[in-house]
Amino acid sequence: MSELYRFGVSLEKALIDTFDRHIEAQHYKSRSEALRDLIREELIRKQWIDGGTVAGAIVMTYDHHKRELVNLLLDIQHDFQETIISTQHVHLDHHHCLEIIAVKGRASDVEKLATTLKVQVGVKHLSLSISSSAG
Repeated sequence: MSELYRFGVSLEKALIDTFDRHIEAQHYKSRSEALRDLIREELIRKQWIDGGTVAGAIVMTYDHHKRELVNLLLDIQHDFQETIISTQHVHLDHHHCLEIIAVKGRASDVEKLATTLKVQVGVKHLSLSISSSAG
């Protein structure tokens, strides 16, 4: 277990009241847990902006009956094989598929992959969730 460091924080009453409502709504057990998550989120955002290494998931839905789309999506994924860790393919119904792509690499490469997939005709929706690649 890592060493804990305690410190004091001064906040305006209105801000801490709003934060406490957020903590309760999100079911955090303490302010410390909520602050740790906020700090981690900001550090991951900085890592992304600075072009560091990130890990994450691309989740997309698409119409697999769209002419040549499946082949195009596979070609794009092959072009980014250094970034893609794994993929999972799910048939949602007769026309639609869900693809979950686990990624790890430079933030710019992950973003380029997501954007390249997203703009293809027949891709209905794509979201990118990033996290730190470090423990």
